[in-house]
Amino acid sequence: MSDWMTPLEVSGPLAAFGGGAAYTRARHPGVYWSTVGLPLSTARLLGSYGSVMEACGLTVQPSRLHAFAVKATTRREVRPVPPRRGIIRPTSTGLRLRLRLAPGQEPADVAASAERLRHAWGVHAVYVKDVKPGVVELRLVGFDVLRDVRMPRKAGGGHLKVPVALREDATAFVRDYRAVPHQLTLGATLSGKSMYLRHLVTGLARQPVALVGVDCKRGVELAPFAARLSALATDPEQAAELLPVLIKEMEDRYDLIRARQGIAPGTPAEDITSDIWGLPESERPVPVVLFVDEVAELFLVATKKDEERRDEMVTQLIRLAQLGRAAGIYLEVCGQRFGAELGKGATMLRAQLTGRVCHRVNDEASAKMALGDIAPEAVMAACAIAPERPGLAVAGDTSGGWSRIRTPYLSLGDAARICRESAHLTPELATLEPFRPELPAGPVLTPAPVVRPVPVTD
Repeated sequence: MSDWMTPLEVSGPLAAFGGGAAYTRARHPGVYWSTVGLPLSTARLLGSYGSVMEACGLTVQPSRLHAFAVKATTRREVRPVPPRRGIIRPTSTGLRLRLRLAPGQEPADVAASAERLRHAWGVHAVYVKDVKPGVVELRLVGFDVLRDVRMPRKAGGGHLKVPVALREDATAFVRDYRAVPHQLTLGATLSGKSMYLRHLVTGLARQPVALVGVDCKRGVELAPFAARLSALATDPEQAAELLPVLIKEMEDRYDLIRARQGIAPGTPAEDITSDIWGLPESERPVPVVLFVDEVAELFLVATKKDEERRDEMVTQLIRLAQLGRAAGIYLEVCGQRFGAELGKGATMLRAQLTGRVCHRVNDEASAKMALGDIAPEAVMAACAIAPERPGLAVAGDTSGGWSRIRTPYLSLGDAARICRESAHLTPELATLEPFRPELPAGPVLTPAPVVRPVPVTD
């Protein structure tokens, strides 16, 4: 028997390994990255770091002292030096490393070369983050993390902070109501907007927060969470009664702040710069988050009487958006379209909504409504969302920054169960008690009849 293996015997295991790797990469990208992609990308980075930086124009001429030391010790040609590289830190989705920029460089120089670095090191994407003056962090993502969303273990939640989605750089997108008090969320039918809303509701349900809902679609979106809601309006008539109560609650909280800080009773609310978070914890009222689903239903009118009611509700929403933050009242406005064509006050209300999340929309004008006034370059990214990826969205704020996010799947049954389990955390607010939704009675379970076998006789 020969001790040498034939080419066919060698190629067989190699073909099986290659096929298995291709299957794992397509079906289980996380496993492929941990076993194959991570070692390969690390080797490419270590072996080609200097040449890649030089090709990207990220090298600079060394200092005179450095050049003299190189010539004196090695007698080699003095070459441009790349940014000093820190320790490579592998993660479950990619790599992280920090670069110390050379004098004269800025983070924008590295960000402009992100696409070149992606191809050179064989990763899915490269993102650049400014850590401190002179230091940037490169976050290399090994695969498309938005295809199968898995939230990181340390998502960074907290009081009035809800990790609701995953960013394309594998970090958690956290909805922070203290930092971004009010938000507008747009999306067409089956775009994943309802899934985003479920994560917000369930995330806040576990916290000492009063949840108020306005769902003019007869409550089909928010009624399943009734066990955790402090108030719910399911049509425009009920919303017209609920919003003035929230305005009165906001004014009472301003009176509480005045009394605590010794401000004159006649001082207008607009002139008060403090908020409820400056009050002692024993006197601090509970925060209130108002969810408005399908906001266009509040703007649509059929008669002259409906138009007067609409104007009142829009005015009240604008007042809550302008003054509610200091009183601990936050707005989460959702809809399919939102613009000037809805009527008077729509543009003014939108201007007060700092955060913007745009899912897949039916036309470019809808994307411009959500993102055009804060991040124009994000409009095309929102228009490029495919229907095959529900939950994918573009998130931005008035700072001009934006990123792609995707919400993980959460069934309506699981969301309703979380709300029922958290029902004991529902705050007691006397002003909202008349609007507390009635919980449906559970199904009556009748005992199964006991069937006794008939004795067999001959």
